[in-house]
Amino acid sequence: MSKEEKNKEFVNPIDPDKITENPHSLEYGHHVGSAVIKPEDKGKIKGLSVAAMEQQTDQQLGQIYEQMQLLAEQAKKIQARKEISERIYQAEIRFTPIISHVYHFYQKEDGGFLLSLIAPEQWGRSGKSFEFIATVKLLPDHTWDILARNEEIDW
Repeated sequence: MSKEEKNKEFVNPIDPDKITENPHSLEYGHHVGSAVIKPEDKGKIKGLSVAAMEQQTDQQLGQIYEQMQLLAEQAKKIQARKEISERIYQAEIRFTPIISHVYHFYQKEDGGFLLSLIAPEQWGRSGKSFEFIATVKLLPDHTWDILARNEEIDW
């Protein structure tokens, strides 16, 4: 090498605005071995988040809907218990009903009602004047649970 070549000032080809004295303080990787930093696809992230949110809320709404159906069915059963209880308490009862015992509810020929200890299949010839309505059980709250009913009668 000649003297002139040695005396020439070294010129760094890298722009001085793009280098730093402290590379560890950079927010991004500064050499080939640095961790890869990719910009996030915000549209993709939002799309996945919205899809997950919709799936989760649809599932929760489905569960609430099932619970509402169950509650509606329970309300219908309570309403049916109330209606038959009102009819039974207006009927002719010739004994004192005992809680948790099973009884049978009939309609008489004259349109009145009768609560009986005798099941429909236990009546002799005299039972033909009664139309079986339901087999019921007295519950502790003094309502009547319908165990079996005559499906031909709509009320």
